[in-house]
Amino acid sequence: MDEGIVFVVDDDQAVRRSLDMLVRSVGMSVATFPSAQEFLNRYNAEQPGCLILDVRMPGMSGLELQRRLKDCGVDIPIIIITGHGDVPIAVRAMKDGAVEFLEKPFSKQILLEHVRDALRRDGERRSAAARQADVETRLARLSKREREVMELVVSGKVSKEVAAELGISKKTVDVHRTRVMHKMEVGSLPELVEMVVTLRRTGTESQAIG
Repeated sequence: MDEGIVFVVDDDQAVRRSLDMLVRSVGMSVATFPSAQEFLNRYNAEQPGCLILDVRMPGMSGLELQRRLKDCGVDIPIIIITGHGDVPIAVRAMKDGAVEFLEKPFSKQILLEHVRDALRRDGERRSAAARQADVETRLARLSKREREVMELVVSGKVSKEVAAELGISKKTVDVHRTRVMHKMEVGSLPELVEMVVTLRRTGTESQAIG
């Protein structure tokens, strides 16, 4: 998987140049922007990465950009960088979802540690989202009856109990169960249960079955 790009948004050219050199020096990709609006104009949310964001900038501020991304459903890890006196603002940014904030001047090593952690978080989130989308695609293959059978099976009921509850024969239940296992691409009941439980944690499985 793409390790991601470190996006830097800061109106200070010297800061942008310094961060660009720092990030490239450890082999990571970087893209810099002098304003929040320019970042928005060019950013592709499908691109893995993290964002190093200055709080105070002419035009759209760092906090406004953060809110804009949140409103658009963009979940990119954000590291806030701020000058002295902006700490209360940066704390508010943390409450709104930023993963870290650093006061200028900050340690280059500490920044790189936070960047690596932010890229790791983004990679894990994207991998989890891809796995979830894959499972939801499999779930969409099931017929209404197959979903009903799956729901009862993963709740712990044996085929005879499922048949009684749905008013169908045990043989029919077994046929549906086999089809469920095939369409969900699982080799065992525990694997199916784990898959459904994972979907329930996200709140998507109940909607899909309903």
